[in-house]
Amino acid sequence: MGAPGPGQILLIVLVILLLFGATKLPNLARNAGRSARIFKSEMREMKNESNPQVEKPAQPTEADRIANDSSTDPVEPVDRVDPTKKNEL
Repeated sequence: MGAPGPGQILLIVLVILLLFGATKLPNLARNAGRSARIFKSEMREMKNESNPQVEKPAQPTEADRIANDSSTDPVEPVDRVDPTKKNEL
């Protein structure tokens, strides 16, 4: 049994039109679309629940980077001058 041909599809559409009438078909199509959308969202939600994503570590802020960065030390310590000795120039 193969896929329905164009004549068979036309016959099915006519039977549906006779059963439900032209005024109810847009409402039926709208409700079918809503149902499909809800079904897809629920399936996505179930998939996300079964496969929880590993949280990425928080990105360090600029303040954290500056505080932890050793290359930005303010000034190298300078040897202190002994006040009891005279400066040699």
